[in-house]
Amino acid sequence: MLEQFNLEKILFLDIETTSAVKSFDDLSDDFKKHWEHKSKFIAKEDETPNETYSKAGIYAEFGKIVCISVGFIKIENGLKKLRLKSYFNHNEKELLIDFFELLNKHFNTQQHILCAHNGKEFDYPYIARRALVNGLSIPTILDMAGKKPWEVQHLDTLQLWKFGDYKHFTSLNLLTTIFEIPTPKDDIDGSMVNQVYWQENDLERIANYCQKDVVALTQLFLRFRNEPLILPDNIIYS
Repeated sequence: MLEQFNLEKILFLDIETTSAVKSFDDLSDDFKKHWEHKSKFIAKEDETPNETYSKAGIYAEFGKIVCISVGFIKIENGLKKLRLKSYFNHNEKELLIDFFELLNKHFNTQQHILCAHNGKEFDYPYIARRALVNGLSIPTILDMAGKKPWEVQHLDTLQLWKFGDYKHFTSLNLLTTIFEIPTPKDDIDGSMVNQVYWQENDLERIANYCQKDVVALTQLFLRFRNEPLILPDNIIYS
């Protein structure tokens, strides 16, 4: 059934998020109380709210988006090429405005589709929630309000792999191993993004990591369609 989708109408994406502020101590008194309550449910053993705060970026209420990387396929003379672009900014509102401009101008019809790994549980709702927090209108392709399930233009490689199974999470990294998709060895992983952002202030490093996940995501989707991978020479980084 995946063959029904036009590859040139799909926007592959991945986001990287961090805590809204550097440390628990930097939170307002109100947010400290809210995080203390949240921390009770996610803390391990005797972890304090200060210690659990490094995980705040997972939650849209306590985090922010620092990078959105996207990829789209163009077929030229029968050859697939993947073009990549990253939006990264310390100012989340400016980042979202730039990303939404892409969606509103170029991915704004019923034929267009978004694709992410665990996107339905994380990327799509996170972006929509942060848009509202920043006072921005949600682009049509992301806005699920009033839509019937079959009208939602979202693909999720995790859900595709589950085939209706609800028991467990399968990482993108594991799936690339299963399907023998080559991925470059990185010096960071998702768990390190918050540290790289707040301690090293290295947004470009985060964007580089995020783009590689988009490449892996795109290649995995092609594997799901039993199609050849895009060759490294045909992956264009902007």
